[in-house]
Amino acid sequence: MCLNVNAITASPQNWWVGMQSKQLQIMLHEPNVAKQQWQLESHAGVELTSITHTDNPNYAFLNLAINPSAKPGVLVFSSKSGERFEYQLHARKANSSKRSGFNSSDTIYLINPDRFANGDNSNDTIQGMLEAANPQERGGRHGGDIQGVINALPYLQKLGVTQLWLTPPLENDMPSYSYHGYAITDFYNIDPRMGSNELYRELSAKAKQHGIGMVMDLVLNHFGSKHEWMTDKPTADWINFNGDFANGKHATSHARQTIQDPHASEFDKRQFSDGWFVATMPDLNQRQPLLATYLIQNAIWWIEYADLSGIRVDTYSYSDKAFLADWTKAIMTEYPDFNIVGEEWTSNPAIASYWQAGKVNNDGYTSSLPSVMDFSLQEALIQALNEDESWNTGWVKVYQSIANDFLYPNPDNLLVFADNHDMSRVYTELKQDLAKTKMAMTLLLTTRGIAQMYYGTEVLLDNTGSNDHGDIRIDFPGGFAGQTVNAFTGKGLTNAQRDMHQTLRTLLNFRKQSAALGYGKLTHFSPQQGIYSYARIADEQIVLVFLNKNKQAKNWSLEYMQEVLKLHTTATNLFTKQQINLTDAITLAPMSATVLVIE
Repeated sequence: MCLNVNAITASPQNWWVGMQSKQLQIMLHEPNVAKQQWQLESHAGVELTSITHTDNPNYAFLNLAINPSAKPGVLVFSSKSGERFEYQLHARKANSSKRSGFNSSDTIYLINPDRFANGDNSNDTIQGMLEAANPQERGGRHGGDIQGVINALPYLQKLGVTQLWLTPPLENDMPSYSYHGYAITDFYNIDPRMGSNELYRELSAKAKQHGIGMVMDLVLNHFGSKHEWMTDKPTADWINFNGDFANGKHATSHARQTIQDPHASEFDKRQFSDGWFVATMPDLNQRQPLLATYLIQNAIWWIEYADLSGIRVDTYSYSDKAFLADWTKAIMTEYPDFNIVGEEWTSNPAIASYWQAGKVNNDGYTSSLPSVMDFSLQEALIQALNEDESWNTGWVKVYQSIANDFLYPNPDNLLVFADNHDMSRVYTELKQDLAKTKMAMTLLLTTRGIAQMYYGTEVLLDNTGSNDHGDIRIDFPGGFAGQTVNAFTGKGLTNAQRDMHQTLRTLLNFRKQSAALGYGKLTHFSPQQGIYSYARIADEQIVLVFLNKNKQAKNWSLEYMQEVLKLHTTATNLFTKQQINLTDAITLAPMSATVLVIE
């Protein structure tokens, strides 16, 4: 549990000098620790300003001021009864505050680490933990771990991804269904079945050597019911509804619209934000100031410790919205060029845009959250590819979704995706249609925004026949012993899988160095005759994209695109490398994505 010296647990377990905020609050946990009269032995530039006690004598909160003059070293705290503990202040990595977060030039590869690759089978089952490995059970632990991700870094670099998002690898010491990572029982320690804090930091360092950043998945809204807080709460109001699920009476309503609804009752607002997901995921009360500080410091600690390039926040809008404003502001003040994406699962951009930094909201709410997930485009894309074309079906759904970008302060900083760990895979949703899946992924890797791809999409992983999350989060081929197919080496892949892999590898590696896809302006055209087309425009490059849903080839005139062609007459087909004359009609193959590059 964090740091334990002479039975005292301290959270955070260490800190750094030279932070933007000079305030640090250390939570101490030990039986009757509040009865100790703590003092800080002299350390230049560091002052113990006060101690906060709560209704639980097992906790005490030390409030420190760490001034700019403070040097790295060991802080020594002692009590009049003779107890003492040491606390480490580290030097920050050079230019840590100036770190760059993920951005619109990136592609984020989302991994369920338990289902990706087993790099160390010695930690599959850990004695004393509540759930052992059970790879035959769809909801059990399959043994994937951080070492497996480290081993896969050369593959991921070659594939062309630039950021990694792992579903939470933090300790989930729950009796069942603990593999997914969202029922956290220790916010400061990696689950031993995944590895260790040191190994997670090693993953981050080695990923950077492969040109890949790390995005950590944090949960602010809830935690696992086997966390020690359930039996020893730091304060009486630490958990919403007094820590009682009440057989579902205190479950969340999921009615996220209550946050923006000017007519919503306070009862409905509280039921949404304070309600629990399930009995095993108690809901945290972020209005409690000590908890709010704990969660803010926890995020900053992981950014510094693991050298992160971003954070994804689970169930973003379910937390107290005033706290969310403070949490995002604290992080973005410390790291002005960082990036954080919040999960707001709604296809209504009017609701999602409320949370993005820069939005002027009717209720005066001010957010510092840079990015939100574009569920509207995800839903529209699946519908568009599965529907017949008409004036109000098909590609027009995508066109209309993107046309709603006027609601967002910064649509280029939206996270776009075809699927993720909580929904059926894109290949499944598109009825195992390779051509449609290639079109879907081409759009997501060439439109505005930050692209996110779910692991195994490159080899058409599929959950047809089951919507169970354990089947959506299928084992990656080649990551586990006994598999006959190996996506890392290509062994046993079908022709369709090889086709998909090559298509995505081409797109991903082009995206890594494309000015137009990285930051170019998007101009799209109203769909015509089953074809959706658009351009990404930068000073040094233009990329044209044509998505043809027709089952026959189209002889396609570009006369309507003259405003983006800018007198250019030739382009190169990204996939075939052929030179294309833009003054003539071009041929669009049936059920295909055509990407033309103008340098």
